[in-house]
Amino acid sequence: MTQAMENRVDVYPTHEHGAFRLRVGRPLPFGATLVPGGVNFSVFSNAATSCTLVLFRKGEPVPMAEIPFPCEFRIGSVWCMTVFDLDYEKLEYGYRMDGPADGNRFDKTKILSDPYAKVIGGRDVWLAQPDWDDVYQHRSRILLEDFDWEDDRPLEIPIQDLVIYEAHVRSLTKHPSSKVKHPGTYAAVRDKIVYLKDLGINCLELLPIFEFDEWENSRKHAQTGELLVNYWGYSTLGFFAPKAGYAATGKLGMQADELKNLVKELHRAGIEVMLDVVFNHTAEGDHRGPTISFRGVDNRTYYMLTPEGYYFNFSGCGNTLNCNHPVVRSLVLDCLRYWASEYHIDGFRFDLAAILGRDQNGAPLANPPLLETLAYDPILAKCKLVAEAWDAGGLYQVGSFPAYGRWAEWNGKYRDTLRRFLKGDEGTIAELGTRVLGSPDLYPHRGPTASINFITCHDGFTLYDSVCYDGKHNEANGENNNDGANDNNSWNCGAEGETADPEINRLRRRQVKNAFTTLMTSIGVPLVLMGDEVGRSQTGNNNTYCHDNELNWFDWGLTKSNAELLRFARHMTRFRAEHRILRRRDHFVHWDEAGIGAPDVSFHGRRAWQPDWSPSSRSLAWMMAGRDEEGKPQAVYVAVNTHWESQCFDLPGCPGGLRWHVSANTGVEPPDDVHEIGNEPPLSDASHVWVGARSAIVLVGR
Repeated sequence: MTQAMENRVDVYPTHEHGAFRLRVGRPLPFGATLVPGGVNFSVFSNAATSCTLVLFRKGEPVPMAEIPFPCEFRIGSVWCMTVFDLDYEKLEYGYRMDGPADGNRFDKTKILSDPYAKVIGGRDVWLAQPDWDDVYQHRSRILLEDFDWEDDRPLEIPIQDLVIYEAHVRSLTKHPSSKVKHPGTYAAVRDKIVYLKDLGINCLELLPIFEFDEWENSRKHAQTGELLVNYWGYSTLGFFAPKAGYAATGKLGMQADELKNLVKELHRAGIEVMLDVVFNHTAEGDHRGPTISFRGVDNRTYYMLTPEGYYFNFSGCGNTLNCNHPVVRSLVLDCLRYWASEYHIDGFRFDLAAILGRDQNGAPLANPPLLETLAYDPILAKCKLVAEAWDAGGLYQVGSFPAYGRWAEWNGKYRDTLRRFLKGDEGTIAELGTRVLGSPDLYPHRGPTASINFITCHDGFTLYDSVCYDGKHNEANGENNNDGANDNNSWNCGAEGETADPEINRLRRRQVKNAFTTLMTSIGVPLVLMGDEVGRSQTGNNNTYCHDNELNWFDWGLTKSNAELLRFARHMTRFRAEHRILRRRDHFVHWDEAGIGAPDVSFHGRRAWQPDWSPSSRSLAWMMAGRDEEGKPQAVYVAVNTHWESQCFDLPGCPGGLRWHVSANTGVEPPDDVHEIGNEPPLSDASHVWVGARSAIVLVGR
């Protein structure tokens, strides 16, 4: 410590506790903060009557000191204290709190993790065998924020230009076929950046990476003896701490730097990072769950409680965070600001986001303070905010989520409509026409970029399984196949599961290509599930939340065995990137806005300009016309036929003096299913085109 710092009055201790020198701390920021000469500890509790700081040396089973906060160190409802001369790099800490039982669950025998902890110990190595008798496994640690970002900053890619790839950090590289040095880690994901870039991905959305306990609710499968764990991580222990078990350097306490390195390298490749965040519940569960942090700090503030003191369960996970309480609202805001500023995160996808709009009794709010706060926060102003606009309590807000002009939504109606249409259901055509245009019925004011279009995600079948299975096969979860969704809108194409029938397998590959074709030519923001581009399968399991094995891991051998699908997916992402008319910020106006001789969008059927909207119809075509970035005419024609017979489509004239060329045709075998962009062959007869049974075709004007 310099002489100038020693001479500052505000670093002088005023109290002592044994060998420790103390003084009243600063109430903000919450958490543990390095200050001249010491560490400032600040924690909120509205009802606690006493608070004790518990200090450990890393790795030691018993505390080295327990320091009660003097009453004069409490400012309002904040306990704050500066402790001097601490070796913070070798330090772990927690709190004991006591208070009345009126709706609270104070227990001074418990050592509580700091709600604002930047690093949490105890799970430093993935699946390291826990000591079930260790009640201190969630110890808080102090982080020095000294990472060198060089000139990195969030990319701020326009949302309409995104192609999002949803992936699990461990799953992406854990399979032996990944051939990386540290499989299953942040460091290993860096080795796959070239693959993501080549696939056409410019936004990597990571399943939860906030600290969680993979041993939570772990058990052995009754029949197989397989260990089942909390694999997906939708059960947060600490909102500010990255998952140490995902870091090759977690055992060294370097998980924060390793994650920041990954973000920096992704940014260098032009790929944004979006985090899947879970603010609807915590790992403490219901009244039978463990006391880890929030419950023991201030139960009535952090959770929604019934009049009897039990937990509302709109999350389906035992408890529900009281997100619109001012203190909890501030925690969520502080958390997101922290990740945006300290980790350069580009956006956030909010799990079960409808909960964020409920009041303390669970009723939906007309103008939820939290959602408004996040929408207008100056630090988050350039971050993408994406809502999963429903919850486990039955609140479904797709199209009606309180958006304040900022929020996008996972469009569950797009998913359901596309799945039903692609498998050939009747009565889907009219809604299909709306969904592929960016769902103007749902987002008339926000525009098509409010619609995150997806056909599959982590929760449900993979794309390949959706064409291989009529029903879920979740026996490996040990719940007698009772878990997971039943409304999968899937079709096995003639055989349940894997088959050697070449016709069925050809049809399945074609259906996967049809899905990619429709997704990448739909207006809105496309999201691709990890591995769908190579036909990754979970053998019919649509709820693999508990498996740390091949059911979840990306088998990189598929990039060769299913190279046909990968080639097609790459083509479609590039095609989207090359055609501005597919990446609109505003809805179509249905007239010749660009002055090229055709409306900006038009629908067609087997007769040009005459779409068949009848319930029995199983085919639809649409033409999009406009101008590219240089002002030159641009036109794309898409026809999708889910009928079991091929159909002849009369073509509208190609506008702008252009001629129709074939970019993609799922009805023919490789290599003619796609053609190099800029070198597409012209149609031999520009008056019509045949679209094969259960096939799609994409024409481009050149």
